[in-house]
Amino acid sequence: MRSTSSGANRPPASVARACQPAKLALLTEYRRDRTGLLVYLGTLMHEATNQLAQLHPGHPPARMTERFLSWARVRR
Repeated sequence: MRSTSSGANRPPASVARACQPAKLALLTEYRRDRTGLLVYLGTLMHEATNQLAQLHPGHPPARMTERFLSWARVRR
């Protein structure tokens, strides 16, 4: 990931666009079970956090909840 001028780490725009089809597929698959989707994504987040911690022990992964869960929450 690269740093923006504000210092926040964000994926390049091309990565964000590439994720959109996968997000849409998950929203479609779990359209009647948002809780199930969030549990599934939480499990993936936990696995990714552990893997990143092993790869980079001195640098805990940042903003994992935002990256994995925020897009799937119900908008009110």
